[in-house]
Amino acid sequence: MSQLEDLLRDLVVANRILSHEDVVDAYGHISVRHPDNPKRFFMARSLAPELVERHDLIEFDREGEPISDKRQPYLERFIHAAIFEARPDVTAVVHAHAEDTLPFGLIKEPLQPVIHSGSFIGGKVPVWDIRKKFGDTNLLVTNMAQGRDLAKCLGAGNVALMRGHGFASAARSIIEVVRLSVYLPRNARVQMNAMRMGGRPKSLSKGEIAARAAGYKPHSPETWRAWQYWANRAGCADKIGEPHDHAQKP
Repeated sequence: MSQLEDLLRDLVVANRILSHEDVVDAYGHISVRHPDNPKRFFMARSLAPELVERHDLIEFDREGEPISDKRQPYLERFIHAAIFEARPDVTAVVHAHAEDTLPFGLIKEPLQPVIHSGSFIGGKVPVWDIRKKFGDTNLLVTNMAQGRDLAKCLGAGNVALMRGHGFASAARSIIEVVRLSVYLPRNARVQMNAMRMGGRPKSLSKGEIAARAAGYKPHSPETWRAWQYWANRAGCADKIGEPHDHAQKP
């Protein structure tokens, strides 16, 4: 397969995994940057992620508009377009509404990495409040101005919470953004349970986060094991190819 077809195959698998792991439900979406044209990206048409197939994928331009496709796109495609515009290092973006993350967009206590598999969320996770700049809205990101403001809040980080709405996550590959998005609500759940026990949970230190990042390889056997496991649970292990198919290409 070509690099593009490999990516689009992984994008279908990623939709299924995120759905099965309860990161997304009928709503939420994942995108991937075009490997040959960094100003474009791919994402499914407006469809529950669990149902996405290869023919459901749409190519979008840098403003989040479909390229020669009249099917209904997701309303919040501008989240993806704006993050790709602001972050040339990012290859894949997720937007989801995982319930365990929502309380941390409503209280002063920040969401922080407290378990080793949560280290990739970075330090304290910023919270984007659409009302600060755009007043009373329906809380959905429906244009590039809103998307760019969210991307500004994300900055150089990996995750931004969206007050009363969900989160946006960004990473260098589909596998990495799926991993990050799966463990984000789990980390939030552990932090919340620790808070219920009293006191302040001890977060990972900067050194611990850095050590985890330094030792992590997105296409290592350990990462492939997780991808294979999640794909099998989601019933799409037959779509994932071989480990070498996912290796970074020059």
